[in-house]
Amino acid sequence: MRLTFFLISLIALPVTASTAAAGTTAGVTLPEAVTVGDRRLTLNGMGLREATIFKIDVYVAGLYVEHVSSNPRILVESDQAKQLVLRFVRDVGHDDIVKAWHEGFHNNATVSLDTLKPMIARLDAWTPSFKKGDLLVFTYLPGQGVTVQVNNVTKGVINNADFARSLFAIWLGAKPPTGDVKRGLLGNHPGL
Repeated sequence: MRLTFFLISLIALPVTASTAAAGTTAGVTLPEAVTVGDRRLTLNGMGLREATIFKIDVYVAGLYVEHVSSNPRILVESDQAKQLVLRFVRDVGHDDIVKAWHEGFHNNATVSLDTLKPMIARLDAWTPSFKKGDLLVFTYLPGQGVTVQVNNVTKGVINNADFARSLFAIWLGAKPPTGDVKRGLLGNHPGL
């Protein structure tokens, strides 16, 4: 049976994880912070994406940002470096992932979907089937765009701020894959 869900993540530059672990979800541990180029990004939150029908764990997502926030609009719209990491906890086929991208962009795009179609097609072409343990990373750097990386191999860069906002909105917008994954990515930041 095919699973429909969202995934996206990329790394624009080499990333160095800090030594302190920030948290563990569904057996996946992510570091408290990563360094992208000369920028230190802090783990904003982690969420588990389950397939909605059978409650099967699909991936653990982690959101890293320069300025932590529990406001999804700020996280999507701010022109700060950010990174979304997806660690797969089960095998997922290419067709299921591509279908999830399309649903996610359709439900949450911040601009006309027609303007994003060529960039979504490029993302589709870079998207493989994933095996349990695989890593998908999306890294946005202002002025440089979104780098897509699969298992530490850079697939390419999409240098378009509207695409970047729409991509991150898949998980943080009005209609995320699940409410649980969005709530997890928004974290719990005292004083915010």
